Amino acid sequence: MSLHVLKAGFLSLIQDYGRYGYQHIGVTHSGPLDENAFLWSNRLLGNHYNAPQIEVSYGAFSATFLEQTMIAICGADLSATLNEQAISPWRTYAVNTGDTISFKAPVTGLRSYLAVKDGFAVDPQLSSCATVVREKLGGIHQNGAKLSEADMVPYASQPHVLVKHGLVKRVPSQFTSTYPKKITLRFMPNISQTSAGERALKTFIQHSYKVTPNIDRMGYRLSGKVIDTESSGIISQGISLGAIQVPKDGQPIVLMRDRQTMGGYPLLGCVCGLDMGKLAQSLPGTELSFVPISVEEAEAEWIVHKNFFGV
Repeated sequence: MSLHVLKAGFLSLIQDYGRYGYQHIGVTHSGPLDENAFLWSNRLLGNHYNAPQIEVSYGAFSATFLEQTMIAICGADLSATLNEQAISPWRTYAVNTGDTISFKAPVTGLRSYLAVKDGFAVDPQLSSCATVVREKLGGIHQNGAKLSEADMVPYASQPHVLVKHGLVKRVPSQFTSTYPKKITLRFMPNISQTSAGERALKTFIQHSYKVTPNIDRMGYRLSGKVIDTESSGIISQGISLGAIQVPKDGQPIVLMRDRQTMGGYPLLGCVCGLDMGKLAQSLPGTELSFVPISVEEAEAEWIVHKNFFGV
């Protein structure tokens, strides 16, 4: 029983929660760029938090269900339709054999998450099926390839009674995300020897930056007031999700899920994990402001978040 891909879109990837425990050998974490949307899709269906989904970026994706199931979509509004009828994110839907889902073009946000009951049945590679194109890891063919036309993504059929009478579930409105053109991101300043320096931090906090078109799953390049750092480089070190690097041109880069595992640019700090989804959904031109948050505050919020989703 499979999902038959009719149109693969710009970038549609199999993602589970990520590939952990291998960064010391150069293998990145990967996983969903918008963790909040991903986790809600699985929660709505009663799935394990790690159940594989399809991350649809920018739209232009369509596929036919070859067996009945329940689905959930969360994240960006990509003008989704089910059998040519408009559907909304942040809720579940029943689908029957032959039903076709399509994601057309972004209305708000960039990435939508398509989950099926019990998750897509994709074999893991290094303990995860998360797709990393650069590293040729994960995905349905275990070679890092993005989904393409005619691919078959397996999933388990659900009893007809579940599909026919399954209750619609929605994410409570206070927990759904919106993706405005101007957002504030919290970050933990770096005050260690690898810091970009106090002057650089002051500049970064006092000015806003815009998302450039140069964005991908590795990093988001920003543009704005040039940041002068106290050094042009540091001894290479491990790089965490959300790290804010300052390359020689003085324009910051926020590193995302498919980031390199080591880096030698001075660091301004690290974006709070709970805010990374906002950035991942930001279109080019989105205006960003950054405000400091303490490690203790960020950690406390992160623990509550993880406990809620059972991670």
